[in-house]
Amino acid sequence: MTPTTTGQPEPGTKSPFSWTTIVWVSVLLAICYATVLQGLVSQWYNDEDMGHGFFVPVIAGYIVWQLRDKIAGKLPKPNWWGLAIMIWAAFQLYIATLGAELFLARTSLVISIIGSVLLLGGVEYLKIFAFPLFLLFFMVPIPAVIYNQITFPLQLLASRVAENSISNIGIPVIREGNVLELANQKLNVVEACSGIRSLLTLTFLSLVYGYFAENKIWIRAVLFFSTIPIAIIANAGRVTITGIIADSKPELAEGLFHEAQGWVIFMVAFAILAILHQVLLRTSNLFNSKSGHKHDAVVA
Repeated sequence: MTPTTTGQPEPGTKSPFSWTTIVWVSVLLAICYATVLQGLVSQWYNDEDMGHGFFVPVIAGYIVWQLRDKIAGKLPKPNWWGLAIMIWAAFQLYIATLGAELFLARTSLVISIIGSVLLLGGVEYLKIFAFPLFLLFFMVPIPAVIYNQITFPLQLLASRVAENSISNIGIPVIREGNVLELANQKLNVVEACSGIRSLLTLTFLSLVYGYFAENKIWIRAVLFFSTIPIAIIANAGRVTITGIIADSKPELAEGLFHEAQGWVIFMVAFAILAILHQVLLRTSNLFNSKSGHKHDAVVA
C-alpha cells in the first residue's frame, strides 16, 4: 500500500484497507514469534493465574471486527514510524532472547502488532484500534519479580483479615505469618490463595465490561481501579469462609469444594463490580438531572 491524497473512497466501493494484508502480516508475525507464542499458550494452559489469557486475543479480535466499519470509509495512510516501532520490537526480542527474559519477548509481540497497524494503516487506524491493541498486553504474564512482590503482601493481608473475622465470630485461631492455626486444621494461605488470580482476571474483565456497557470514560476508570479493593475483599472473604468451614469439616478446605468456592467468590466479585456500575450510573444521572434543573431555574 502507498499513501494517497484522496480523502475518501468512491461511494459503493469496498474498504480500501486490504484484509489480505492483515492475513499475510499476521502469518509473518506468527512465524517470527512462534516460540514466544508457544510459550504463552503453554503458560495459559498450565498457570491458573493466566487462564484468562486464552480469551484476550479472542475478545480483542472480536472488538476489531466490530470496529471494521469505522475504517470502511478511511483510506490507509502508511506511517513509517510504524516500521521504527517494529524494528524496536525486533531489537527487544533479540535482547530478551539473549537474556532469556520472557516478559520482554512477549511484550515485543504486542509492540510489533501495534507497529504493523501504524505502518500499514496510519495514525487514524491506530486510534480506532487503540483499545483492542491495549487489551493484548493482558495476555502477557507479569514478570516474576513483580509477581512475587505482589503476592506475598496479598497473602499476609488475606490471612490478617481472615484471622480477625474468624476470631470475631468466636472461633479460636492463631496466625503466624500466612498460616492460620485452627483447632482441627492448619490453613496455609499460599500464592494461589493470595487473590492475584482474581485481581488479574477481574481487571481484564472490568475493561471489557466497561467498553461494552458504559460510554462515560470516568465511570470506566472507576470500575477499572475498583477491581483492586473488590478482588482483595473477595479473596479475604474466601479465606475466611474456608477457615470457618475447616473448623468443623477439615476435608472441605481443599479439593473440588475449595476450587468451586473460588469460582463462586469470583462471580460474587464480578457481581459487585456490576452493582457498582449501576450505582455510579444512577448517581451520574441524578447529578445531571439536578444540574439541569438548576440551569432551567437560572434561565427562568
